[in-house]
Amino acid sequence: MARFRKDVDLDTSQIEDVRGRGGFGGRGPGIPVVVGGGGLGVAGLVVYLLFALLSGGSGGVGGPLGNLENQTVAEQPPSVALGDECRTGADANRREDCRIVGYVNSIQRYWGDELAREGRQYTVSKTVFFTDAVDTGCGQATSEVGPFYCPADKEVYIDLGFFDDLRSRFGARGGPFAQAYVLSHEYGHHVQDLFGILDRVRGGVTGAQSASVRSELQADCLAGVWAGHAVETGYLTELTQADVADALDAAAAVGDDRIQAETQGQVNPETWTHGSSAERRQWFTTGYRSGRRQACDTFKGSL
Repeated sequence: MARFRKDVDLDTSQIEDVRGRGGFGGRGPGIPVVVGGGGLGVAGLVVYLLFALLSGGSGGVGGPLGNLENQTVAEQPPSVALGDECRTGADANRREDCRIVGYVNSIQRYWGDELAREGRQYTVSKTVFFTDAVDTGCGQATSEVGPFYCPADKEVYIDLGFFDDLRSRFGARGGPFAQAYVLSHEYGHHVQDLFGILDRVRGGVTGAQSASVRSELQADCLAGVWAGHAVETGYLTELTQADVADALDAAAAVGDDRIQAETQGQVNPETWTHGSSAERRQWFTTGYRSGRRQACDTFKGSL
């Protein structure tokens, strides 16, 4: 299992923790995402459509993958500051919320260094921890949206309860590195945004060859690129094949074909927004094995 270096410093300034502050509403059925500030686009609205389909609009998506130690952030009162609890890699090995901080730090260190090597500037993107509902630069969102990236404010949003639902609703087996996959996928959208790629994904067009699917698969590939370099960032001690398998399992669990088969009893590629389970595994693997952002051109040719 991937472990953090015990003495590595965690940077909680990359996290905004608003859990327990309520928001505009609860997780009740029929609460829409209000698109604003440039629109949620692929990074939000598409995710909402996917998870709304899964949940049937009857409750929020809590959180993708359990199997984490008994202490979770949701159990901590809002008054507990992450900066007091999440100081080092040892804390990341002990607590779920600190582990998320560690993954965010590692992901952003990699992309910051990589873009610098390319002569480009990386802009740090905060991850916002929220409970039930949250106001964003892209409008209001509930936990039903699942984790998402908002291009308008360039922040990643996640209700950590989603990590439970990935296992219980999506059928993923879980594991800490499944969490890392989810986060690195969302930061893949941030990298796309910095390169202007998200501008190609507008209008909510769906289908197996759509720009939406291509963007999501590219984010999976970029997640794999980070995973291939995760240890080099100085945060993780090692990455095992079991860790990679957990990431691939999580990617497959949220494939359009698998979700449609389980919720509708049939598969309709014309309504796909994220790609099939096989495609999501394939593109994460492509990024992981190549270790190169340039290998992630999902917009060329047929998928």
